[in-house]
Amino acid sequence: MNGLIYSFISWLAEFVFYYPLIMSILWMIGGICFYLRWEKGREETAPKLDKYPLVSVLIPAHNEERDIADAVHSIFANRYRQLEVIVINDASTDGTQEVLEGLTEEYPKLRILKLEKNLGKANGLNLALAMSHGEIILTLDADSMLDEHAIEWAVWHFNNFPRVGAVTGNPRVRNRTSLLAKIQTAEYSSVIGLIKRTQRILGKVMTVSGVVAAWRRTAIINAGLWSNNAITDDIEMTWKMETKFWDVRYEPKMVCWMLVPETLTGIWNQRKRWAQGGVEVMRTHADVWRSWKERRIWPVYAEYFLGMFWSYSFLFCTMLWSVMLLMEYMGVNYAVYLPDIGNPLINWKGSVISLVCLIQFAVSIFIDGHYDRTLMKNYFWVVWYPVVYWIFNALAAVSAAPAGLRRDMSTMAVWASPDRGIKP
Repeated sequence: MNGLIYSFISWLAEFVFYYPLIMSILWMIGGICFYLRWEKGREETAPKLDKYPLVSVLIPAHNEERDIADAVHSIFANRYRQLEVIVINDASTDGTQEVLEGLTEEYPKLRILKLEKNLGKANGLNLALAMSHGEIILTLDADSMLDEHAIEWAVWHFNNFPRVGAVTGNPRVRNRTSLLAKIQTAEYSSVIGLIKRTQRILGKVMTVSGVVAAWRRTAIINAGLWSNNAITDDIEMTWKMETKFWDVRYEPKMVCWMLVPETLTGIWNQRKRWAQGGVEVMRTHADVWRSWKERRIWPVYAEYFLGMFWSYSFLFCTMLWSVMLLMEYMGVNYAVYLPDIGNPLINWKGSVISLVCLIQFAVSIFIDGHYDRTLMKNYFWVVWYPVVYWIFNALAAVSAAPAGLRRDMSTMAVWASPDRGIKP
């Protein structure tokens, strides 16, 4: 038995090292393949559209008096003119309503849906959908600013491919005044951007970016609207559409500029919510393994499961290494009981992972650099990603998983506006 335990711990330590290494290489290959197939040689500004359907822009807002005006201005500054804009004031207790009423004088096409009680973001989106008229629905976070050609790129997909149910955009960080924000700038490009490209190559995207996404109204209705009980409505809607065999696409030219948390508390809450939402979706859609027709979503499911397993393994190995340090300090020969796994980060393996992170970010700069010309300035900060964010994301995932498994999915998921960071 001791031999089996010894072998298992040794295998776990190897998994902690090799899993992110292999996934990083896979993401780089997938990102390059996506670039060569769908990005290289495309128009630099906007696609040619043969028709201009009405696009309904829905902006959920809860206590967003500081940022909501920027979001609204960016929509009406867009080159696409067939628009209606609905801001959902979800029971705000600050000056959001006053700001919005002032904006209606500047933009007569702006409408406000004022909710007296916070019943969740999904509920607000469903109500706004009912009062909208567009066949294409674009959802935008209240802290975001949309690129002037973003809507045209989304519409191009819907015009040319009837099976497209949703198009996820390319969020870029606009507040880069702190170490945490700079690391997230690198993360959104070198990790999230490459992952979405790779998942698109494999055939299924894990989730649209909740900060900016476009949807076909028919697909939303076919999927049963946004789920009021999902803590991450964007992940849940993505899976509902894909299990109904709608195509979900990633469009890197659909750029928006967003604010990210710049406090540890803000990032912790954000990552816990993401992790819990992912676990809930895995739990809700476990039946995809029963159908061969759903096989294209299996790799995405397996990737998320292995990522969660890696978080537990990483923390276990870190704690075990700490125990070994204590045993060594006390003069106990721990080799009799435990294999020498070493520090999961601060050894030669950690150096290899940091090097691969730098290579991965270099690939992302090559691919994403023309969407964000200042990306190179953040190259140095990506080396901190394994040290800071691995630990943080692993802790958040381990903390959130039990809640995702235990939560009563019949209860409504309310929401609060997250930490928006330091506005530039």
